[in-house]
Amino acid sequence: MNEKATNKDRDEQELVKMYMELTGTSESNARSVFMYVCPQGEEKAEPAPRPVQGPGPGAEPEQRPGAGRLGQAAPLLLALFWLASSARAAQAAPLPPARPFPTQPLSLADAVNVALQQNPNILRAQKELEAAQGVVIQTRAVAIPKLAVTGGFNAVQPSDVDVLSITNIPGLPAGGITFGTDKNWTSQIRLVQSLYEGGRILSALRAARLIKEQSALNYQTAVADTVLEVELAYYDVLLARQQITVQEASVELLTQELGDTRRRFEAGTVPRFNVLRAEVELANARPRLIRARNSFRIAKNNLANLLGFNVPKDAFADIPLKLSGQLEAEPYQLELPRAIALALERRTELGSLRKARALRGEEVVSAKAGYKPAVQAFAGYDVHNSMLHSDLGFEDHGWITGVQLTWNIFDGLATRGRVKEASARYERAAVDLEDTGRRIELEVRTAHSSFIEAQEVLESQKKVVEEAEEALRLARSRHEAGTGTQLDVLSAQTALTEARTTQIQALHDYSAARARLERAVGMNLPAPLGGR
Repeated sequence: MNEKATNKDRDEQELVKMYMELTGTSESNARSVFMYVCPQGEEKAEPAPRPVQGPGPGAEPEQRPGAGRLGQAAPLLLALFWLASSARAAQAAPLPPARPFPTQPLSLADAVNVALQQNPNILRAQKELEAAQGVVIQTRAVAIPKLAVTGGFNAVQPSDVDVLSITNIPGLPAGGITFGTDKNWTSQIRLVQSLYEGGRILSALRAARLIKEQSALNYQTAVADTVLEVELAYYDVLLARQQITVQEASVELLTQELGDTRRRFEAGTVPRFNVLRAEVELANARPRLIRARNSFRIAKNNLANLLGFNVPKDAFADIPLKLSGQLEAEPYQLELPRAIALALERRTELGSLRKARALRGEEVVSAKAGYKPAVQAFAGYDVHNSMLHSDLGFEDHGWITGVQLTWNIFDGLATRGRVKEASARYERAAVDLEDTGRRIELEVRTAHSSFIEAQEVLESQKKVVEEAEEALRLARSRHEAGTGTQLDVLSAQTALTEARTTQIQALHDYSAARARLERAVGMNLPAPLGGR
């Protein structure tokens, strides 16, 4: 009894320890589960001793004391272990790594580099590039040898087998020889190499190269689109930040004017009407400041989304994203004929469509291959049961080699249909290429015109802010001297705010128009991808 109890305790301890390791639970909880699965009251009485038998057919293995209850509980315990392990694995599955915001202010180049690593469109384009590599491998497979192992077994009724018995021939066994068995098996390993596929092999190799080049061009298109989106979003943030500065300055000027007007009213030099007018002007300026701050928040969230950052859930008023750039107007000149020529040469969309048209041409070649024969060489090793013995253990084996030819003389016009389909798709690819070329040229013309407009507007605003500031100074001086009115001062303040707003908007429009023009021309790709 002591030995039985010791063995049972040891088994229980092993199961409890295993459950603790798999689930991470405490020992008390593990023992509770074990007692629930295998309660003490369910243990049966000890059976009478069985006589010891030898290792003959009727012998049964010796059962260790205490193994009955544990053996019955083992399947359920294993199921619990598996469920617990699955739950822990699901909980421990690594979540997508958090992308913390940078601690230093981002320049435009920094923002573009971050987007190239984290932007969802870029990541999707990378996966599409990897998928295209898989297509390249599949396309090349027609030119690569194939190695296959086959095998089979079949059995039929003896009455369904043609049997040929040869007897009474000198030199043969007394019972004769019987050809044909009702059970057969065979296995074979074969290496097959296509020698001629009607032009399909070389076409597949050319198509694989075209697919690889097209996928690279499509990736560059995704990069160019993302770079433009990031640049525009970056400029939007800078614009919104400057708008806040302009509106805050406007509110500050109007607040000072209201204070001066109240002091003059208290001194009895101006009527109550002037105070009310100054209060109304200040009240009208505050909503513009509120809208500017909201535009700043939205612009930063949009940029953070393009950069692939996870915005903290508790961040509302100001997400932790700082920019170091400024709205500037760097000189840039590009004549329209040169821009169109560059676009037709550098735009990756056109390059991708050229590859697509070439691929459609290879599809025509592949479809026409159906008119021609296919020749393959093969070599291998064959093993099968002997037809001269009913015992399946007797086998014949040996090397095999040969050449096989396949030629579909008439396939119900299927090949003709495939050729017609491939030819139509090839012609459509040419139409798509021509149409895209026209649309790109229109895009370049539109972008160039918008850039010229932004350039001219910016040029017209060079000295407007200085003139508006001087006009405000003169209006205040005249008002203090008694030769001017409050309306002159308020009008000058409004003109200064409008001039500042127009100037920063012109700077933003100039930068955005230049970014769009560079995208239309195909010059906004990062240097490693063949850009500027």
